[in-house]
Amino acid sequence: MFPRAIGEPDLHPEPGRPLTPSAAPGRRDDGAKPLPPPLDSPGKPGEQRSRPPFVQHSVPPMTEAVARRALLRFVASRCCYGSRAAGELAIRQLRQLGTYRYRLETFSESRLSEWAFEPFTKPGAARRPGEAPLDPWDVEVGAPPLFQGQTRRCRVPRSALVRDCHRCHGHGRSKCGVCHGAGRTRCVTCKGSRRRLKQQKRCQLCSGTGRKRCNTCSGRGSKTCATCQGEKKLQHFKQLVITWKNNVFEFVSEHHLNFPGELLSKVSGEYIFKDENVVVYPIVDFPEPEISLASQRAIAEHSAAFATSSRILRQRQTIELIPITEVHYQYSGKPYLYYIYGLENKVYALDYPERCCCGCTVV
Repeated sequence: MFPRAIGEPDLHPEPGRPLTPSAAPGRRDDGAKPLPPPLDSPGKPGEQRSRPPFVQHSVPPMTEAVARRALLRFVASRCCYGSRAAGELAIRQLRQLGTYRYRLETFSESRLSEWAFEPFTKPGAARRPGEAPLDPWDVEVGAPPLFQGQTRRCRVPRSALVRDCHRCHGHGRSKCGVCHGAGRTRCVTCKGSRRRLKQQKRCQLCSGTGRKRCNTCSGRGSKTCATCQGEKKLQHFKQLVITWKNNVFEFVSEHHLNFPGELLSKVSGEYIFKDENVVVYPIVDFPEPEISLASQRAIAEHSAAFATSSRILRQRQTIELIPITEVHYQYSGKPYLYYIYGLENKVYALDYPERCCCGCTVV
């Protein structure tokens, strides 16, 4: 028996107390433990640095021809909308608007440590007595591309320990659960009565004994242990679960229009500000005060949420100008309105005049 080091799990609990609910090799045998990031984590703020300047911007111009094409494309994508109104309507006014979208992305890495096991098949692979395992944060694992989430698993070097299998107690075989170790089971034909019930003749399948050889264990009363696969020993090791996540904070300034704000998250805008570094600093002098306040709140929230549980690898904050055009038009003598938004010229038309009543939603 190896001596157990401080902090090492007890891999041989007292009799009657199961070590793990599953006997499948490779499963955890101790609860996963989150690992706080090292004190010298790269996501710590340093000296204030100069930030990129704001790009001069203006709302891209919208013409009647472009506005009409956008509406025709929108109508063609809806099964219940007629195209005649889009072709015959008279545009009266194009009101050019715009709104700002601020986004903060924090690319973080978190690590969990859990004990796993597998059948011991490689003598000499276990940790030597007195050899300390590598610190989980010192295990080098290549990160995915920036701002792309991913989860990987790897074992901690020098953490392997070899123990007798807890399921079969080092025998390599376990009692058959069908015959309970007897090697024989009740005959399914005569149900143990030794005779055919209707013919009152001796049962041919069990030769009149009422029992037959167990098919599960081939009459041996035991079968190869599913946990250690007959190797009698298990190799326990620390496994890292490394999660990279792109955490996003998004804020859209108010536009005071009869327009669902959630639609703006599905379109792109013109970038007027980009700032990327290990850590970014709040924006304080943007012409729209709401954006500056959103930047300060976002950075404070991400710092509080991730600095103690994850390692911040990179941050990126952007400001986009999302164009919105309010199109006033007339059809059959009545006034109507629709919106064109985003660089993709998406359309929102709540009261389009030529539509049936099948209940289609407009997005």
